[in-house]
Amino acid sequence: MIIRRNPDGSIIEEQATQQSHPALTTRRGMAAMAESGRAVPPLFSEIATKINNAKDKPKKLKVLQEHDSVPLRQVLKGAFDPNIEWLLPDGDVPYTANDAPVGTEHTLLQQEAKRLYLFTKGGDNSLSSTKRQTLFIQMLEGLCAEEAEFLVAVVNKKVNNKYKGFTANLVKDAFDWDDNFMKKD
Repeated sequence: MIIRRNPDGSIIEEQATQQSHPALTTRRGMAAMAESGRAVPPLFSEIATKINNAKDKPKKLKVLQEHDSVPLRQVLKGAFDPNIEWLLPDGDVPYTANDAPVGTEHTLLQQEAKRLYLFTKGGDNSLSSTKRQTLFIQMLEGLCAEEAEFLVAVVNKKVNNKYKGFTANLVKDAFDWDDNFMKKD
């Protein structure tokens, strides 16, 4: 049973039919409905997993371009630009993973991306090495476990090792960047 309101305010009851709404029959309509109930934007680790699972380069490019945002570009620039030097120790980071369910008690890398300058050479020279490492561990512990793992891969510049096909050339092609990871003229 479908209940609708007429422009004059009266109510009409209609029998539901097997035919679905025409806007939902397209792939785009179904994708829009799938995303509409989501409380949080896609996690960067989810985007990386989609890229990993995509079968060929055009599909990988499409995933990146669909999820294009300034924070994603910042994180990926840090992951692949050889001119960005992270002032953090290489390898595993001693932190406690946040096991709260996605969308509840954790921060998002999309929001934390603006603070990543604190951990790069030339970002904030007033921080001591110990303070910088402590802030980074606190950031990781605030993120959900998957995004924290993704961020550690970014800092270690090993995104391609964890997510196959997620390369510097893919990122440059997706965002139309040159070899210096800047927008082409």
